[in-house]
Amino acid sequence: MSSTPIICLGQQPCGFFPRRFLFAKLVTARRLQAELGGEIVFFYHDSDHDPRETRTTLRHRKSGERLHLNFTFENKLQRKFSPLYLKRVSKEWRERTSLQLPAFVEARWVDAFRSTTASTVGEFCLEMYRRMGLLDGIRVMRSSDPAFRLAACEVPDFFVDVPFEDETVRARLVGNQFQLHRGGESYFTFPLTPFSRAQVSPARDTRLVWMQSVVRCTHYVAGAGERMYLDAESTPEITFVDRDTIDDSHEAYTDVPA
Repeated sequence: MSSTPIICLGQQPCGFFPRRFLFAKLVTARRLQAELGGEIVFFYHDSDHDPRETRTTLRHRKSGERLHLNFTFENKLQRKFSPLYLKRVSKEWRERTSLQLPAFVEARWVDAFRSTTASTVGEFCLEMYRRMGLLDGIRVMRSSDPAFRLAACEVPDFFVDVPFEDETVRARLVGNQFQLHRGGESYFTFPLTPFSRAQVSPARDTRLVWMQSVVRCTHYVAGAGERMYLDAESTPEITFVDRDTIDDSHEAYTDVPA
C-alpha cells in the first residue's frame, strides 16, 4: 500500500458526454484529495462490452426535451460482444451526430466532438472527457491495457478477449468453454482456445480485487450501484466513500464552466 493517499474511482465509458454520476464521482474524489492530499486514479473499465453503457442522454437547450444518442456499430456481433475498447467508431456516425448536437450543447462541445477522431468507442469517450477538462491532474489506468492485465492478480471469474467470426469478442470462461450471453437464459458456447493473461479482464464480482492488485488505492469513491455488489471485506485496506448525490444522474454532464 502507498504511504500517501491514492483516491480511486472506477467507471466504464458512460457516454461520449459523461453521465452526471461520473462527474459526481470526480467531484467527490477531488474533495477528498483537497482534504487528504495524494493523487486521484481513474480506473477506466473500457474492457466492458455492454453497448448500453455508452448511451448519452442530452436535453434540448430551449425545450428541455431529452435526446438519447449512442454509437452505431458495423454489425450485431461487434455491438453485443466486442469490448468497448475495440468497438469501432464510424465516420458517418460522427458526422451525423455532430449535426444534431448544436441544439443540445454549447458550441465549444460541438467543436470538441467534431475534433475528436478516436477510432474506438472507449478511446472516443476518454478523449472527450479529457477535452472537457474533467480528467486534468488525474492518472488514468485502463482495464484494456495489456501491461495492467499482466500485472493484475488472477481471479476465478473472468472474461477473455478472443477472435470470433472476424471480430474480437469478450467471452466468459465457463468450465472448459467460452460463453456469450445472448440475453435471458440464452447462451452461445464455443470451444476453448489458448489465451494469455493479456487477454483477460474481470467479471463484475471480481473486478475490485483485480483492480486493487494493481492500483493499490487507499480510498475508493463508489457509486450507488457499485455499493450493492462491491465486496468490501475482500479489500479491508480500502476506505470506501459514497459519491456525492446529483440530480438526473444518468443524463449527460455538459455544464463545465467556461
